[in-house]
Amino acid sequence: MKVLAPHASATAPEDEVVDIGEVPEASPPADAALTDPADRLGPPMPTDRLRGWMVTIVVTLIGGVVRFWHLGFPTDKGTPIFDEKHYVPQAWQMLRNGGYEDNPGYELVVHPPVGKYLIAAGEWLFGYDGTGWRFASAVVGTLCVLLIVRAGRRLTRSTLLGAVAGVLLICDGVSQVQSRMGMLDIFLTFFVVVAFACVLVDRDQVRGRLAVAVREGWINDSPYGPRLGFRWWRFAAGVALGVACATKWGGLYYVAGFGLLVLVFDVAARRAAGVRHPWRGTLRLDILPALWALIAVPVVVYLGCYWAWFASETGIDRHAVGTKLGTKSTFWFVPDALRSLWYYSGNVLEFHEHLVTPRDHPHPWESKPWAWPMSLRPMLYYYESGPGAPGCGDADCVGAMMLIGTPAMWWLSVPMLAWAVWRTATRLDWRYATVLVGYLAGYLPWFLNLDRQMYFFYATPMAPFLVLGLAVVLGEILGSVRQGVERRGTGTLVVALYIGLVVANFAWLWPILVGDSISPWRWNAELWLPSWR
Repeated sequence: MKVLAPHASATAPEDEVVDIGEVPEASPPADAALTDPADRLGPPMPTDRLRGWMVTIVVTLIGGVVRFWHLGFPTDKGTPIFDEKHYVPQAWQMLRNGGYEDNPGYELVVHPPVGKYLIAAGEWLFGYDGTGWRFASAVVGTLCVLLIVRAGRRLTRSTLLGAVAGVLLICDGVSQVQSRMGMLDIFLTFFVVVAFACVLVDRDQVRGRLAVAVREGWINDSPYGPRLGFRWWRFAAGVALGVACATKWGGLYYVAGFGLLVLVFDVAARRAAGVRHPWRGTLRLDILPALWALIAVPVVVYLGCYWAWFASETGIDRHAVGTKLGTKSTFWFVPDALRSLWYYSGNVLEFHEHLVTPRDHPHPWESKPWAWPMSLRPMLYYYESGPGAPGCGDADCVGAMMLIGTPAMWWLSVPMLAWAVWRTATRLDWRYATVLVGYLAGYLPWFLNLDRQMYFFYATPMAPFLVLGLAVVLGEILGSVRQGVERRGTGTLVVALYIGLVVANFAWLWPILVGDSISPWRWNAELWLPSWR
């Protein structure tokens, strides 16, 4: 059996140029009648690489300006606001201690350390103030824009639609606010998007390697197809997923979702290449390397992210074995440090399981997951009125910061998801299937325990996949140049009008996304639904 070299890939002909706005059809089914069997493996990437990167950089710079604008405001009289009050001081303690927390009396160390490492890096650079504890959030929020432009370009095979995806993410209120908060959700989102982008590149790399075997005529030397060699992008996805889990445990659901996605991608690629037994080929040749890359690697990376805790003597529960746990155990072969970490993690899990809503005293801004897709119950992070919020030109001003999804996008989430399900079920459109996996991995798990306290900021990782889903739909509306000038012109007009609507909606919400001082009239005008109050 031949093994494909890691550098083998499919390449577009040198004279092939894909227009910046060209929107190729989804990959054809495996039995499509095509002259070159390798064409079944899907259309090539656009060849406008320089222009693609120029567009990416410009859109990212705009996103950076928006994310960093007046970053240190608002604060609560110089102190953190809302749940920043948990993570910002924990990060500061980690900075002082060399990377670990040692205050067991605080008993609110309920998430892994990576997000707090990053917050601590900003505090080390700029000090213990709003800019310091939000700097890392703004950086990764900006990088999310870059990644979404590139992922959108790869998903749609269109530089234009990649740019559209980036603009939509810039204008998303959830991504904007969480990129300006010293909380953990934007870091989880970033590492999930990194893993997602790596999975997309791995898909194309696999198909490129199989295309080589097809063109050289030895794809069926084995009924299971060729071995695919080492897959660096899949390995990188595993690393990113491990860091995501070491930020918040919600990353576990993306390990499962993206692992399933990679498996289906491999089967589809082997089938498209004409392999006689694609399922058996994937199970025989791909499943063990996939388990190593997407399960073993994340576990090792996750444990590695506790390096400071392992190296410490006074980290919380670092020496639970011998104090809180007996020295003898059925799992005698497990090192004491790992047993202590297991105990520590068990306490964290118990905290989350018992974090339920008091029936007689619910949090005023709590929301359940059925309200998240349309942003029906936002979060009020900061509010000040009267003399404490001057600047609007009136005697009585309001300064408020609210986590809210831009309605021009979030109110279309249900139709977008319904269309994605339809296209996945009826056309086996991998683009929509990919978006669904990413979106639902961040959404469905919250239905497992509806008694738990939940808030809208948990929906932050859903935003990039909402944006990508909308970009794919806009690509269908935009159409292809092959459909004619009139059809293309109409599609361009519709897409341009929609993007203008999104930008205008974002601009209208801007004051309550950044805490600007506004008049009471404007504040009331911002609250479109009764549930927003």
